Amino acid sequence: MLASHLSGALIGIDAYPVEVEVDVAQGLPQFATVGLPEGAVKESKDRVKSAIKNSGYDFPLRRITVNLAPADIRKDAASLDLPMAIGILAACGSVGEQARRYLSMGELSLDGRIKPVHGCLAVAMSAARWEIDGLIVPVENAAEAAVVNGPPVYAVQDLAQAVAFLNGETRLVPTPAPVWQAKDHVGQGEDFAEVRGQQHVKRALEVAAAGAHNLLMIGPPGSGKTMLARRLATILPQLNFNEALETTRVHSISGLLTKSDALIQQRPFRSPHHTISDAGLIGGGTFPRPGEVSLAHNGVLFLDELPEFKKNVLEMLRQPLEDGQVTISRAAQTLNFPAGFMLVAAMNPCPCAYLGDPVHPCNCTPQMLQRYRNRLSGPLLDRIDLHVEVPRISYQQFSVGAAPESSSSIRQRVTAARDCQRQRLERFGLHTNSQMQARHLRTFCTLDSAGHQLLEQVTEKLGLSARSYSRILKVTRTIADLAGAEQIGIPHLAEAIQYRSLDRQSAK
Repeated sequence: MLASHLSGALIGIDAYPVEVEVDVAQGLPQFATVGLPEGAVKESKDRVKSAIKNSGYDFPLRRITVNLAPADIRKDAASLDLPMAIGILAACGSVGEQARRYLSMGELSLDGRIKPVHGCLAVAMSAARWEIDGLIVPVENAAEAAVVNGPPVYAVQDLAQAVAFLNGETRLVPTPAPVWQAKDHVGQGEDFAEVRGQQHVKRALEVAAAGAHNLLMIGPPGSGKTMLARRLATILPQLNFNEALETTRVHSISGLLTKSDALIQQRPFRSPHHTISDAGLIGGGTFPRPGEVSLAHNGVLFLDELPEFKKNVLEMLRQPLEDGQVTISRAAQTLNFPAGFMLVAAMNPCPCAYLGDPVHPCNCTPQMLQRYRNRLSGPLLDRIDLHVEVPRISYQQFSVGAAPESSSSIRQRVTAARDCQRQRLERFGLHTNSQMQARHLRTFCTLDSAGHQLLEQVTEKLGLSARSYSRILKVTRTIADLAGAEQIGIPHLAEAIQYRSLDRQSAK
């Protein structure tokens, strides 16, 4: 007999329908899977066979052929276990024709239990465009799939329950969509109120958060670079629903969603170690998966000890920093992963880390300092909007004085500035000042004669590139937005220029 059932598989961050066709024919017992199965799919025949038997059904001792269409795309996901088992039972008459109208996905245990799988949200988002009556998914993935508000989502615990539902022997209530409620990082143990001193660095972080600008902090050990970076997420605006959906889809594909996280409610903060590979940071692999830059989408990517990262890995950041996405090309396909993140990096001023420190003398020679800074290329630094020095703080700064400003009050100013940018740029499909192109700068970043003269002098003295020039204008526009100013003034421009400390040092 011949039967078919529908499932879904991942290609990048998107999903496509997979029709599981099963033919049970006369002949010597054999289980063949065709349609470019890989790894976990090839091994599924043993899981499917044991699950069917241990669920109380007879496994046909005949020639079984399972075709996974489309046959020209490789498939490597244990989520095809459940649809293959349902297809075999449908071909044997244990499941009725209604199996064609449902989509299922799930990994089978040998005893018939259904285990959670990756990428359920991506499949549910794509399935909203397919003509199906509902989705049958593992219990742990039900809330995740129901977020989409598409076809009804039915949660099943084992193969027997799925078969009984398809045969109408048991009734399942569709899983309700979870209530969306954004959360912030305040109250999670991190707050700017805990950071004393470094007022100019806090101001730079506020500017970076307001315009989604990239930031580099330079300072000796113990000056608070990591502490400040980890609190940046506490002053960012809360995620909206669409941003949460995009972020959750990437984490779902990577298998990073917890049972309690049907939808990510906080902006991600990713901090990979400097030994990370290029595929780990950017994404890739035999079957390309998102890297850290995609996992930080709509959030913050923090790279501590920036010069210690491999140079070829850092150079791969150029495209995502410029385009907000990662393109991974293979012989058979080209995939795009979202990478709209804020880059926050930290580094020491020199190899011994004490250049300019008033307490510890620096032992580095000019050649050592030059080699150290050459680990960061000019094109990469051009793409970082703000360079800020983080000096050592004195005892009086962190032991006495008024209580520092809290993250909540800073976030109010950041949110107001973001709202101003959104109203200005939404007709162009943009959200923040960092996304502006040259045509937008000519419209929204106009300078008076004094501003043009100042910027001309700075550009010539520091030898700024055209990209650095545009970055200064974007930061200037953000500073004006924080001040609630419609027109850019000299104070706004002067503050933006002071955030190019590496350019000033190079010009000396």
